[in-house]
Amino acid sequence: MTNPPISNYNINDPKIIVALDYADAADALKLAHQLDPAICRLKIGKELFTAVGPKFIEELTHAGFGVFLDLKFHDIPNTVAKACSAASNLGIWMLNVHASGGLEMMQAAQQAVSGSETKPLLIAVTVLTSMNQAGLNQIGIQTDLATHVLNLTKLTQQAGLDGVVCSALEARMLRDEMGSNFQLVTPGIRPIDANQDDQSRIVTPTEALKMGSSYLVIGRPITLNPNPLKALEAIHAECIHVS
Repeated sequence: MTNPPISNYNINDPKIIVALDYADAADALKLAHQLDPAICRLKIGKELFTAVGPKFIEELTHAGFGVFLDLKFHDIPNTVAKACSAASNLGIWMLNVHASGGLEMMQAAQQAVSGSETKPLLIAVTVLTSMNQAGLNQIGIQTDLATHVLNLTKLTQQAGLDGVVCSALEARMLRDEMGSNFQLVTPGIRPIDANQDDQSRIVTPTEALKMGSSYLVIGRPITLNPNPLKALEAIHAECIHVS
């Protein structure tokens, strides 16, 4: 049983997004059936979506889950706009594009999403959490990482998007700059006793929320736990007490 909500926590807006990083529908559904849609949403990335297609999203939404479609669209404005329009028609809760696609691309995406009947949140990826300063330098970006994230975030807000994907390490800076209504979605979240895996910029759920994160993307600490629901409930309880 989950802990009762306290403080200002909104029970209709769960903070945890569980990453369904699976290669097939069977494993993903097995995990989803062990979770509670009242306290989490689900993220579908490129691997799973490529393997199972849009019909799988319908199964999850019918089960009561909000779905974050994490395909990180990045192309010419017209192509991204059409992709976002098609994604919006799937009944998803959130989708994303790459902020590095530029202002025109993001504006086209926002216009496409705004025209859908069930308008999802649209956010942009700034810098991947697997990326560090050395990685940025290797692709020709000499600006320091924090400044680059802030520049892309300001461009995202200018385009009219709802928020960004960022490391929680940048959340406090971005919250101060962008205001309280801008959504900050943070991957790389690990409970204090979990492995870092392939994430190089990580924080705990408590730290992330205190830094200003709106939503927490959490994968292996839940999906690889022998009791995924118990792991989810423990992190959910942590979110309640921080909120």
